[in-house]
Amino acid sequence: MEDFRVRSVLVTGADRGIGLGLVQQFMNLPHPPGLIFATCRHPDGTKGQGRAPPGAHFTPSSSLGPDVTDTESIRGAAQKVREHLKGRGLNLLINNAGIACDTTLDSETAETMRAVYDTNTVGPMRVSQAFFPLLQTAALWSSCPRMSCIKAAIINLSSCFGSLSTLEEWQRKQVVGYRCSKAALNMLTRCQARGYGCWGILCISLHPGGVKTGLDAEEEVLSVASSTQAILQVLARLSTSDNGCFLDWRGQVVPW
Repeated sequence: MEDFRVRSVLVTGADRGIGLGLVQQFMNLPHPPGLIFATCRHPDGTKGQGRAPPGAHFTPSSSLGPDVTDTESIRGAAQKVREHLKGRGLNLLINNAGIACDTTLDSETAETMRAVYDTNTVGPMRVSQAFFPLLQTAALWSSCPRMSCIKAAIINLSSCFGSLSTLEEWQRKQVVGYRCSKAALNMLTRCQARGYGCWGILCISLHPGGVKTGLDAEEEVLSVASSTQAILQVLARLSTSDNGCFLDWRGQVVPW
């Protein structure tokens, strides 16, 4: 981890759970990013959410409040980030914000599926589109010859529940809308890898493990600290050969 030196990183959904844990892990690196953008709906800690990590005006950390389902809110956040990057671009975007509804095939509705899909799949698409010019700038500025999180990368936090071939823990938890949204997110990652890869931007889907985060979708097997620490170790190792892959917190391939 000594060589993992990311200049700038943005994490969505950073007021609790994995998002908050990732921000804390970045801040604890031997060489933490100079700019950490922690985004959440309620950066002041309202509505029972955790408070995003405090920081002094984007250096070393700051909290923004964009709603990933609101295009104008995302554009506003992107403009604020652009101002503080001062022309150098954004190196690492982690699309972490997500929701889940405890549904079954019988109880799933168009409304619940639409809400989950809008946050878990369309949200990362919107955020990636808004921040793509900043990622593109970072890739152009970088002297790294290969793809990496130090150069420019989009990490979409997915789930093994989005695996079409395994249907993990179906008997325990159906969460149909959540599964569909993550499977669709995985395809978005593949599309991004194909479309953004030519600019030197690395794109992967990442399953963080079964972590108790409040979504109550997957069985708890990991603490937030264990998951996020392992995720940073994976991020530090990513390279061109990983572009478009679906990996877990250990760096192992997850079946599509």
